[in-house]
Amino acid sequence: MTAYSPIQLHQRSAGFASASFGVRNGCPKLMDLRQQGSAKAIVLDQREVVFLNTSGGLTGGDMLEYRLTLAPEAEITATTQTAERIYRSTTGAAQISVKFSVGKGAHLDWIPQETIVFERAQARRRTEIILGEGATCLMAETIVLGRAAMGEMVSTLDFHDWRMIRRGAEPVHLEALRLDAERLMAGAAGLDGARAIATIVLIAPGASDVLESVRAALGSEIRAAASALDGRLVIRLMARDGWPLRRKLAQILTLLRRAPLPRVWQI
Repeated sequence: MTAYSPIQLHQRSAGFASASFGVRNGCPKLMDLRQQGSAKAIVLDQREVVFLNTSGGLTGGDMLEYRLTLAPEAEITATTQTAERIYRSTTGAAQISVKFSVGKGAHLDWIPQETIVFERAQARRRTEIILGEGATCLMAETIVLGRAAMGEMVSTLDFHDWRMIRRGAEPVHLEALRLDAERLMAGAAGLDGARAIATIVLIAPGASDVLESVRAALGSEIRAAASALDGRLVIRLMARDGWPLRRKLAQILTLLRRAPLPRVWQI
């Protein structure tokens, strides 16, 4: 008689959160808020929305979706309540979708806190920001490989991170990042020993005007570079630990925003 092992079914998380803002008397006004499952959206003083995943992290089969719509002339900062964590998976990739629509003449700051990717994590993330006529945006994404303070090392993973900013149907910024074991070992052609990386993109008229002040602020504490062309400023940061990168990221974002970071950030 053959003995059969029972099939172990793992519980999976699924979350969807969506918010839309109009303008009333010259100020942003929440018009619609929807949330389901593990995803939540908290609105602070009508100018800031904080997304969070109450499941505590993502693994294979989990799904997370954030949506945000800004009416013409609205100005909103969107962030996340804490770092997102992508854990080891033996059952395929977690799926993350972020899609924001920014109306005519509106402005969005999308500055989530870091994504921490653990050993043997698998995930697919797609971020898309659609700008209307005259709309502007600031976007920052940070990825940290494990927690250095805990002695964690990441040598095997499968993480795809696709990001696009477009105006109507025309892309104005597109990047596709893939991290796997081969690229972690690729030396200067890969991460070259970095455990934390970040990209900041500013799409706005005159974005190149702040290029020199940004370069002056980059300093020498971490590896960083900035370039600007045709209303687009791109800054890239690399460090061997998440903490020095986070401090420099906060400094640059404060410079570009000309305002403090969201209250949920802790530096």
